[in-house]
This record gives sequence, structure tokens and C-alpha cells, in this order.
Amino acid sequence: MLPSLKHQYGVVEERLFCLLHKCRLIDQLFQIQCQVIIHGLLQNRQLAPKAAIAYFETGNLASARQLFDQILQPGTVLWNVMLKGYTEAGLHKETLRLFSQMKKRDVHSFALKNGLKSNLFVGTALIDMYASKLDAGLAYKIFEDLPERNIVVWTAIIKAYIANGDMRNAFQLFNQLEEHDVILWDIMISAYIELGDMATAKGLFSRMPIRDVKSWNTILLGYAIWADIGACERFFAIMPDRNVFSWNGLIRGYARHGKFSDVLNVFRRMLISTNIKPNDAMLMVVLSSCAKLGALNWGRWIHLYSENNGFRGNVYIGNGLIDMYAKCGCIHSAINVFTIMEKRDVITWNSMINGLAMHGMGLEALELFDHMLEATEEPDGITFVGVLSACVHMGLVERGFECFKSMKQIYSIDPWIEHYGCMMDLLGRAGLLYEAIGFVMEMPMEPDDVIWSAFLGACRAWNHVYLAEVAMSRLVRLVPEDVSNYVVLSNIYGNAGRWKDFGRLHKVLRTMGVGKLPGCSLVEVNMEVVEFCSSDAKHARSKDIYEILESLMDVSRVVIVESELDELCEVNFVKSGREGGHYFHFGIFISLTTISLLLESLIVWQKNSTLYFKSSKILIFTLLGIIVIFIFIIVINFVGAWLSC
Repeated sequence: MLPSLKHQYGVVEERLFCLLHKCRLIDQLFQIQCQVIIHGLLQNRQLAPKAAIAYFETGNLASARQLFDQILQPGTVLWNVMLKGYTEAGLHKETLRLFSQMKKRDVHSFALKNGLKSNLFVGTALIDMYASKLDAGLAYKIFEDLPERNIVVWTAIIKAYIANGDMRNAFQLFNQLEEHDVILWDIMISAYIELGDMATAKGLFSRMPIRDVKSWNTILLGYAIWADIGACERFFAIMPDRNVFSWNGLIRGYARHGKFSDVLNVFRRMLISTNIKPNDAMLMVVLSSCAKLGALNWGRWIHLYSENNGFRGNVYIGNGLIDMYAKCGCIHSAINVFTIMEKRDVITWNSMINGLAMHGMGLEALELFDHMLEATEEPDGITFVGVLSACVHMGLVERGFECFKSMKQIYSIDPWIEHYGCMMDLLGRAGLLYEAIGFVMEMPMEPDDVIWSAFLGACRAWNHVYLAEVAMSRLVRLVPEDVSNYVVLSNIYGNAGRWKDFGRLHKVLRTMGVGKLPGCSLVEVNMEVVEFCSSDAKHARSKDIYEILESLMDVSRVVIVESELDELCEVNFVKSGREGGHYFHFGIFISLTTISLLLESLIVWQKNSTLYFKSSKILIFTLLGIIVIFIFIIVINFVGAWLSC
């Protein structure tokens, strides 16, 4: 009788097992492994570990790993062989990588059973594992059981306590260690900075025996985040060495405190006074500041700089350029940047969609959103803010509701208050006021003043007094000091002919002592953004500005010869009220622009008090430009005087 198939495989398996046990040559080992594959025994739980042992013994670790990767369900014995093999070969990183692959398995118990607990690398990995699980107690037990501890182990256990928010024990362990490296010092200082404890962080910094530029940068960043920007600037000034991250910290500090003009000034100072080249992170902050200020020339310069200094194709710079151009009003430049970008992430799509929506190009924004989905890019909450804003501009109520519902149903995104605000605005503009207030009442979060103010504006557009009073009752509780809401409601009363309520609100405004805040303007001149208010005297060249302004007004007085109108103009010029301040404010703008744009930008150099122009044509155009401005000021003054009457 022929032997059974099972018996035949058992004989082959036993024979191959013996051959693997005796094999010491790599060529013979390859031949045996070929027989294993031919007989369909590759997944055999007895032969696979034996073959792996043979590979390790012959020094062929790559073949051992290749064999391991081919096993669909490696058993405990094979895991043990691989971990011990890598550990004995000194390949501790590979040991840790295998540990990370051991899913659905108690790694700690496995290490204990196989004698790996005393291994420093394995012990450190176990401490990190428990730290990630926020279990500092078990991490400390591993730490205590280690027979010897190096600086890496001490750093791991201290980081475990920091991750658990236990700075008391972390600080105690830190003080128990006699010698600290710079990395551990920086970890402790950074931990206290994240908690906002700058006093302790500064104290640790002062104890450091050796400080590198990274340590200085860490404290600088702490000042930028938590302290006033003046302290950050003073600390920056005493730094012995500075790198790009030092300048980046100072720039981020100014940006964090909303001092965007100072961001541009510090950036220019770095370029002029040092040989340090900005990185993409710094350029992104500067581009964001340009967007906030509307500094288009600065943004264009950074665009050109990035193209010529190795940032072409950088997705982060591309995203910043799209946002900057869109917020500075150059939507077509933003579209051009988006079009030529080879790599795009979700921020790229978001910036372009929100930019189009911001410019009222709702149809284009929705088409781009469809292209985004076709490109298999997953939208996020910011994407839907832009999409819903586009629906608002287009008045697409049904499409807006479809997108809003898809957030939760398709993309598992819980709507933010901004999304609810867009939907309320969409319904309000469409005149669906009762649907809008019903939508607001069903919000899972409490509506804020922005939503109620938008609803009040919708009530004004549709002259709905009752719902306006409902919105105002909520706004009085949320922002009682906001004057604009009282003004809107008074206008609604006026349009409805309810003059008694109109007068009552104006009395309330008078009792509140409301005064209109002076208007502020920004002008970008010679790569410098200048902010000024009505009757402002803070500018360094205020004297020159007012001299030119007075000259322009004198010219306008000479031209207007009618005595009655001249008298009105004189009254208007000396008037300190709101209208006079407005025209004076505009005159400052014209004067500053005249000085800088028509003179400084055209003059090549000054020598012996003589001004040399680039060409006679430019001189002619300059004079013509000044004449045009004089005429323009005359017209403005005429209109201002007439309105004052």
C-alpha cells in the first residue's frame, strides 16, 4: 500500500529540518530553502524558525528578514528568533521596528518571557510605549528594573512624566541625574514653556553649563509666545549667536502679537544686516503678514525671491502666495500660482476656494470644489467654509444645504459655528428669515454675536422689525457695548416709520457717550507699510507731510476766487469736526504718497543739494502728476465745503 500524503509530507519536513540543523554554508542553505518552497512548506511553523536561525548563523540577515516577511502569520517562535537575532547582531533599531509590528500582542510580557527586558534599547522602547499610553507608573517600573541606565533611558522616563503632565516627578528625576546633556536641558525648558511657566524655564536656562544656539532659541520662542514682544526683542539683542531659527522666532513673536508691520521690518533687517537666508517657514509668516497688511509689493518681491532661491515648487510657499494674492485683491495672480503648482495639498485647494469665494466668484469656487473631489482630495472644515461662502454669494440655498448635510453624512465632519453662520447668512439673504432663526435655534452650540449681527443685517435688508428686535435682545446680552447694532436697529425703525423708537435709540446712544473712532488707513510706499489716522503726527516725516498738505490747500484757496465759497473752505479747513477730519485724513494720504512716490521713487541720487532725475521724460511726468494731484485736491475741497454747507 502507498504511504499517505500526510506521511509523505512528514518525512520531507523531517528531512529538511535535519538539513537546516546541519547546514553551515549559505549556498547549501539556499538550495534547502528552494526545496522548502517546492514542497509547499514555506508557511510551516517548524521549518520557518529553523531556516531563520540558519540565516542568522551564516550572517545573512537580509535573507532572514525576507523569509520573515513572506510568512503570513508568524508564530511566537519565529518572532523570538527574529528579535534575538537582531539584538545579538547589534541592530537595535530593527529590533524596535519589529516590536512596532507586533500588533494585538502584549509586548511587555513577550519581552519578559524572552529575556529582553534587561536590554537597554528594548527597555527604552517599552518606556516610550507606556509614555504614549499615558501610563507613567508602568514606565517607571520598567525604568527601575533596568540593571543599568544611560542618558537615553533617563531622558525617556523624564519625557514619560512630562507627557503625563507630571512635572513634579519629571523635575525630581531631572535633579537626581548628576550629568545632563543639552538635549535633556532643552526638553525640560520646553516643557515649562509649554505650560507658560517662563520663570522656571528661565531659571533652568541660567543653570545650563553649556548653552548652544538651540537653547537660546528655545527661550526666545518662549518669550515670543508668553511674554511681551519687548522682552522678546531684548532677549534677541543679547543672544551671542543667531541662526535662521532665531530670526524666525522673533518674526513669529511679532506676528503672534499682531505687529505685522514689524514682521516686515525685522525680515528686511535680517536680509540687510546678515548673510542668513530665510527658510520656507519664515517666508510663510512674512507672506501671511503681507496678506494682513495688504502689502502687495512686498508679497510680489517674496514671490520673485522664492522663485530665484530654490523655493520653486514648494507647496507651503505656493499656499502662502495664493492666500496673499487673494487677500490683496489680485485673484488672477492667485489663480496663476494655483495653476502652475505641480503638488497640491488640502490647504492649497482651501486657499484657492476661499479666495474665489472672497472675491464673489462663487461659481468658480464651486467648480474648483468639484475638481478637488475629482482629484480624490479629502475636504476638511475649512474647505466647507469657502464652499458655503460661495453659495452665499451666489444665493444657492439648495446647493448650500446639500454641502452642509454632506459634511456629516459623507465626510464625518461636525459643523463648526462658522458653518452655521454661513447657512444663517445664506437663508437671511434669500429672505427666509423665519427659516434662518429656526436654523439658529437648532444649533448644537450657543450662537455668538457674529451670527446674531448677521441676522440683524438680514432683518434690515428685508425691513422685518419684529425679528430684528429678537436679534437685538440677544445682542444686548452678548455685546452690550457694540454701538453698530444699535445703529442698525435705529435705521430699521426709521425705515418702518417708527420715529418714537428711532428717537429712543438715539437717546440711548447719547447716554452711552458714543463717539466715532478715527479712521485708519494703510499705504505701502517704497516697500514700507505706513499706518496713519486722522490728524496723525506719529510718522517720522510728519513735518514734511503737513508742509505739503498746507501747500496743496494754499493752492486750492488761490484757485477758488469766489469769496463766499472761499469762506466756506476756510471754515472747513479749520473745522475740528468729523467731516473736516475726514478730508484732512485724506490729505495726509495724498501728501505722503506725493512725497514718496513722485519724488523718492524717481530720484536717483542727491549731490550738492542737486536732485538728478532718471530722465527728462520722468521729470515732465512728475510735474504733470503733481499738477493733477493739485486739481484733485481742489475738487475734494470744493466737495467737502459744499457738503459742510
